[in-house]
Amino acid sequence: MRDRININNYSNLAQRIITAVIGAAIIIAGSVISPWLYFLIFGLILGFSQMEFYRLSGLDGMLPLKSFGTFLGITIFSLSFLIGIGHLEDKFYFLIFPLASLVFFIKLYRKSDKKPFTGVAFTFLGIFYVAIPFALLNVAAFSVDDTFHYEVIVGSLFILWASDTGAYFAGTKFGRTKLFERVSPKKSWEGFLGGAALAYLVAYVLSKYFNSIPEWHWLCIATIVIIAGTYGDLIESLFKRSIEIKDSGKSLPGHGGFMDRFDGLLLSAPFIAAFLKIF
Repeated sequence: MRDRININNYSNLAQRIITAVIGAAIIIAGSVISPWLYFLIFGLILGFSQMEFYRLSGLDGMLPLKSFGTFLGITIFSLSFLIGIGHLEDKFYFLIFPLASLVFFIKLYRKSDKKPFTGVAFTFLGIFYVAIPFALLNVAAFSVDDTFHYEVIVGSLFILWASDTGAYFAGTKFGRTKLFERVSPKKSWEGFLGGAALAYLVAYVLSKYFNSIPEWHWLCIATIVIIAGTYGDLIESLFKRSIEIKDSGKSLPGHGGFMDRFDGLLLSAPFIAAFLKIF
């Protein structure tokens, strides 16, 4: 009998490539085929990412409301999508505030919780740090003419992946000068510049095929991704270092967890949404 194929038998680089190709294919295909399929895929990614954040917070002794916090995050994401696509009116955003207030009610009845306000704080941090950026992706997707434009989502992700890939290979080959050694000893300025070069190249190519936004918008999105995405990676490294772990999870072979894979997106999405809405 033939041995079953096990991705864990491959090298770390091979695992990264296989996982990245499969994941990218699912995300791109879903976003292109239907806005509802995009909604389902990114809703799942959000749910897994937020639960991962709460699990990591627990490792540091915090007691956030994992289930309710994730439910609230997915609700915010869902509202932003349903309002963007025209199925709900803007007034339904006001549902967020009473739902968020329930966090305090729930904590009031947790008798074993010795530091309830710390748990409340980390519950809201999971929403603000993970859920809101995903909700703002919806804002970005509908920002052009109140119509879902998968090009904005797919293009931003292509640029982010290009930045990560360029940084990885340039850093591995030429990395000498440390970028932020205290937080991430392996990151280098050479890697950062390699990632930036590939991100700008991909943004320029995208501007020739995705015409829903002008070329200078794509170049500005690339700038946002290069800077905010790098900071997002560093911030998650700081978070993981503070609780002495290497990866946020083991869900994605070669990449770690969902937060390891989407950390750059978490800080880029708010800037991209704000840029497209304002300009």
